[in-house]
Amino acid sequence: MDQLKQVACDTIDQWAGRLNQLSQDIWHHRELAFEEFKSHDTLTQFLTSAGFTVEPRHKLETAFVAWCGNCGIHGKDKKPHVALICEYDALPDIGHACGHNLIAEVGVAAGLGIKHALDTSGQHLGKLSIIGTPAEEGGGGKIDLLNAGVFDDVDVTLMCHPGPFTDARPIFLGGKRFTANFHGRASHAAGYPWEAVNALDAAVLAYMNVSALRQQMRPEWRVHAIITKGGVKTNIIPDETELRLQVRAPSDSGVAALESKVKACVMAAATATGCTVDIEDGPKPYECLITNETLARLYETNGAQVGVAFPSQEPKKVLGSTDMGNVSHVIPSLHPVYNINTEAVNHTHQFNTAAGSHEAQAPTLAQGKTLAMVGLDILQHPELLDAIKQDFASDLKQM
Repeated sequence: MDQLKQVACDTIDQWAGRLNQLSQDIWHHRELAFEEFKSHDTLTQFLTSAGFTVEPRHKLETAFVAWCGNCGIHGKDKKPHVALICEYDALPDIGHACGHNLIAEVGVAAGLGIKHALDTSGQHLGKLSIIGTPAEEGGGGKIDLLNAGVFDDVDVTLMCHPGPFTDARPIFLGGKRFTANFHGRASHAAGYPWEAVNALDAAVLAYMNVSALRQQMRPEWRVHAIITKGGVKTNIIPDETELRLQVRAPSDSGVAALESKVKACVMAAATATGCTVDIEDGPKPYECLITNETLARLYETNGAQVGVAFPSQEPKKVLGSTDMGNVSHVIPSLHPVYNINTEAVNHTHQFNTAAGSHEAQAPTLAQGKTLAMVGLDILQHPELLDAIKQDFASDLKQM
């Protein structure tokens, strides 16, 4: 391990107790998307006290940017700009059941390590940013920040996500949401049922059509559906119902293909029942995650130095969707999953408990060290950006 990497790792060890307290504070806050006011303040105050230049409430009320160093002028003399990503929103009822308190801790830990290494070097190696991104859980905070230009001069983005397994190249699916509103004609369910056009039948048939479609879906495709409006009284045949759907796939083309099939299921149900249907697309669809191969290899090489164990032939696992996918379509990105010593799966009460446990701390600090070392590789060897950008261009062509 070279000298600057050792400085980064030693720094993270020195801050371990305060990093754990930071994580615990966020874990106890349990704030929902775009409402992470206490977590935002906790993180920005921590980073300010650690010597970062901090811009709180940056573009969004609960977003922030903290930085050190400078990437210099554009052109051949431009130094690398590495960004670490923090998330800190919780889920309704089940708190930090996706471990965003740990994601924030990893980002801050890696940032502390890189900053102290840069300070020790006395060299102008580039710029480090820590970007606080709210509302990952369905709110698409990173999409808003992308659109606001927050990532415009960033060369590489790095973050880690806790889970029940470790994978440098996890599958995060692209996803789109849409709502189907069926319109029929109401009538008395006992006296004049023949006068009705049953909108509930349309919603139920659409749900069943999707269920039948699952037999021909690719193994990695996902469809979720719930009926959110099904009528008001049993003796009134419903004239309006609502079905909410979400489709997911590991590529943009797969999402588009599945969306077309599911919408055909919805329209067929309307035709079969004599209803009309309005389909409204949801805002801010999430794109699939593109893992940059050069970054993944750097992550594995550096992780092995601090004891991160990588399964050799573990089958690929799917872990939902993330707005980090949208970032990865614009900037070369790394978003591995790491095991926090639990068999509990994400989005459960059990995982919330695990995310706040003492047992999660050692692997989380190891991830902070790993990302710090990856960042230092790029800052010390900017020629790595050529390989990273080549991977990125090749990946985009396959989307």
